[in-house]
Amino acid sequence: MPQTVLRNAFHVPAPPSAVLAHLSEPSSYVGLSPLVVAVRDVRRAPGESRFVSVERFRFFGFVKYDNLIEVTLRATGEAVEGEVVSPGGVRLDYRFGLAADGAGTEVEDRLTVDAAVRPLLWYAARKAREVQLARAGILAGRAPTLL
Repeated sequence: MPQTVLRNAFHVPAPPSAVLAHLSEPSSYVGLSPLVVAVRDVRRAPGESRFVSVERFRFFGFVKYDNLIEVTLRATGEAVEGEVVSPGGVRLDYRFGLAADGAGTEVEDRLTVDAAVRPLLWYAARKAREVQLARAGILAGRAPTLL
C-alpha cells in the first residue's frame, strides 16, 4: 500500500501538560483541523478514546460532502497518538510529540498517510499537509485558553 510521511514542528506558548490535556480531548479537534466540523459517538476506555469525526469537504464551492472517519486517540506522558480510518481506503497514523521548550511546548506533528491507490494517496496527503500546517497556527492561537 503506498504511503507518505509528513512532519511539522512548531511552538505553542503553553506548558506541555496543558497541550497534552487539550490534544487528549476528542472535542478539541473540532476546528483544530479546518475540515473537522463535529465529533460524535465518543467511547472512552482506559488509556484511549475512540470517536467519529466529521470532515466536511466542499467541491466546486457548493457541493458539500461529509466524510465520517473513525479515530483512535491515546495519550502518553509526552505524546498524543493514534489512527484514523477513512472510507475509501485512506488511513492515517499520527503522533504529536510534546517537549518542554522554555515557557511553552515544542510540538512535533507526524502523519503517516496510507491509501489503496496512488492518486488517492496524493489527494489525501495534500489535504493532510494543508491541515497539518493550519493546525500549527490554530493550536498556537488557542494557547491562551489552555492555561
